[in-house]
This record gives sequence, C-alpha cells and structure tokens, in this order.
Amino acid sequence: MPGPSTPETDEWTEGNGPPEPARPSEPAEPSEPPEPAEPSEPPEPSEPAEPAEPAEPSEPSEPSEPSEPSEPAESSGQAPRPRLVRDLSLSAVLAGFVAVVVSYSGPLVIVLSAAHAAHLDAARTGSWIWAISIGSGLTCIALSLRTRMPVITAWSTPGAALLVTSIGSYAYGDVIGAFVVSGVVIALIGLTGVFGRLMRMVPGAVVSAMLAGILFSFGTGVFTSLEGTPLIAGSVLLAYLLGRRLLPRYAVLIALVTGVLCSAATSRLHIRLDHVGLVQPVFTAPSFSVASLIGIAVPLTLATLASQNAPGVAVLSASGYRPDDRLLVGSTGLVSAALAPFGSHAVNLAAITAAICTGPEAHRDPRRRYVAGVACGAFYLLVGAFGSTLVAFFAGLPKELVAALAGVALFGALSAGLTGAVKEDKDREAALVTFLATASGVTLFGIGSAFWGLVLGMTAHLVLNGRTLRRR
Repeated sequence: MPGPSTPETDEWTEGNGPPEPARPSEPAEPSEPPEPAEPSEPPEPSEPAEPAEPAEPSEPSEPSEPSEPSEPAESSGQAPRPRLVRDLSLSAVLAGFVAVVVSYSGPLVIVLSAAHAAHLDAARTGSWIWAISIGSGLTCIALSLRTRMPVITAWSTPGAALLVTSIGSYAYGDVIGAFVVSGVVIALIGLTGVFGRLMRMVPGAVVSAMLAGILFSFGTGVFTSLEGTPLIAGSVLLAYLLGRRLLPRYAVLIALVTGVLCSAATSRLHIRLDHVGLVQPVFTAPSFSVASLIGIAVPLTLATLASQNAPGVAVLSASGYRPDDRLLVGSTGLVSAALAPFGSHAVNLAAITAAICTGPEAHRDPRRRYVAGVACGAFYLLVGAFGSTLVAFFAGLPKELVAALAGVALFGALSAGLTGAVKEDKDREAALVTFLATASGVTLFGIGSAFWGLVLGMTAHLVLNGRTLRRR
C-alpha cells in the first residue's frame, strides 16, 4: 500500500536514527573493561552525562555527514517544499495538465449552458468559472500536499446538468442560497464520517467494476474518434503505443504532441485569444427560499455525493490509496459553501480526471503521484485567474483530439479497474452487474449511472453471497 505516510516515516527514522545507535554503543564500551585501553575511557561516560547535548550539540556532530544537514531541514516547518521539488517529475506534471485539458474541454460546456439558462451576463458567468476553478485549484494543491495522494477535485458535472433545466425558474439570489446550503450539508455528511462508513462497506471488486464502467466510454472514445478524424485519433493512438514501448513515462506526452501537430497540419486547431485579462469576481448575496432548497439544494447534494464524491473515493481506493473521506469530502464541501456567493455550485472529488493522475502514467512510484494533484491545482488556478480567455484556448482544441488523448491517458486506470473487478471468483457476477450498469450511462431521478451501478452491484453481491456486508 503506497500510503502517503511512508516517505515521512522514512525521513523521521533517518533524522532521529543516529542518536539512538549512539546510546547502545556507549553502554557497550563500559562492558569491555578487560582490555587495558578500555578502562582509560571512563571519561566518555561523562560525555553522555551532558544532557543538554542530545538536543543541540548532538546535531553539530551530525552535520559532519553530508546527508544529515538535509534531514533536519526536512523535519522543520519547510519540509513540504524540498520534498515536492525532490519528487517533481515531468510525467506527473503532464498528467495534471491533461486532467485540466479534459475538464475544460468537456464538462465546462455544461456549466456555460447552465449560465445561459439562468440568463447571466458575462461578468457573472466569468465569476462562476473563476469560483469553480479557484476552488478546484486550492483543494487540489492543499489536499494533495496534506495527504501525499494525487487528490483531484473538480466541479460537479451532474450538478451542472441538473441546473440547466431548473436554474431559470428561481431568482439568482435564491440559487446562490441553495448552493451555500448544499455545500454545508455535504461538508457535514463528510466530516461526521457517515459517507465514509457507507463506502467502506462496499466490496473491492464492486468498486473496481464501477471505476471500469466510468472509464469505459472514454476508452472506446479513442476508436469512435477514428470515424471523424482518422489521422488525428490514429496518430494519437499510434504515438501512445510507440511511447509505451520506448519511453513509457512519456507516452502521453508523445501522444499529445503528435496529436497537436496533426491537428495543426489538418487545419483543425481553432485557438483564438482576443484579449487577456484577469477575472473580476462578482459577489451575489445569498437568499433562501423553500422552493429553491427543494428544487436545487436537495438534488444537487445527492448528485454531488453519489455521482462525484463516491466515484472519486473509489478511484483513489482502486489505485491502492487509503483516502481520508472525512478530510476530502468535508473540505470540498466547505470550499463549495465559501465560494458559492461567487457562483460556485459545487466543488467535489473528481473521478475521470482523477484516474488520469492516479495511474502509473503519472509516475511509477505511487508515493510521488501526488505531484500530479499539485500540478493540476496550479493549472486550475492559472485558468481561473484568466477565466474565459484560457477557456477559449481549450475550446479551440479539436474534440477528437481531446477524446483520443483522454482515452489513452486512461488506459492504465481502465486496465486496473477490470483486473480488480475479476480478481475474486465470488464477486465476479456482482462486479459484472456493476460494470454494465455503470457503463450503460443510465440516469434515474437526475442521478448518474455510477451511483446506480454501485447500488445494483451491491444488491447483486448481497443476493449472490447471502450474507451481511463486512468491512474491508
């Protein structure tokens, strides 16, 4: 298990190890009085008698070794920065960049549709984009550094889809109030541990099958893109395969560069940056009404928890991490509530883009993949600061290029999900039900297929095994 505590434990033992071996060596010297030279060393026992030296003078003796001076520096309050620099890798940064490209090239369109349905002006629309981008960026960076896991957050795509059909029926102040309430409720559910207790009761095979079902359409998207632009999609796939053979860590980068070059050669790039300017956030005072709470807050909360946070925790678990659901869900809920007056409808754990950063493509060592989360957050902040300017940049990329790039970047996560789903014989049929239901894309009562795949898979598990659930 690659848990984030491993590197810190190693550094602690290295930093505090030398004083401990020194103590056993001193009692060993008094235990050798038979030699004539040893009795002449009683003055040395007087040295350990100096209690003030272990704290400060013992460190001067350590700096004589070249490796020791860096250890105390890492045990100080400035530990995260040198560790982040040491763990930095191009593959992890690239994974974070690809995750941001996928986010702004697809799901953001739904947010823009919701803003149009609410008849928002350009200032409020830009503020909405700013709020969800800044919220996602801050939580990515803070939670990835805190947990040493690649924690990827994003805005609620199912929640935005719900708003497209409902937001126009309410005053915008009431909509903002519903966003605030939804964020607070999600934070409470996360911090109390209720959400985590339910997730830990789900068998690992069902979780892996849900992950595979979520990513299935992205895997097939590589090949469906061949119909429209065979040169772009085909070049991305071929470049990725060659990269996996020759330079596995940079396979996605090779695919990205190849796809962009082919897009430019076929005149499919339509990138226009009319003007560059920072976004001015617009504050809207929240108001509250029963109608908006029932019509927006309740379905938004359910969709965010079931269709975003549940798969988000599952992605981390399926990748071998042990996420602290209270910290992750509670933090994103609080950030959502804080940024709601500026337009943020929900910031939550990501699933699809998270799978890009939690797999081996980000880094061979799972303990160093958290850099992808930090990089993803930094790109979020950059795009959020300039708002619609950089959004137009991502929108100019051919959709076939984005689909093919996302697909090959998720090959590793999809393979891991399928492997985990069929690992145990007794869980294979339940995992199959989960996979098929999730991959079907069915939506019931405004809740996406990931949730229903989880529910149906758990039902199949109970029926087939005929026993109560056990904690993993």
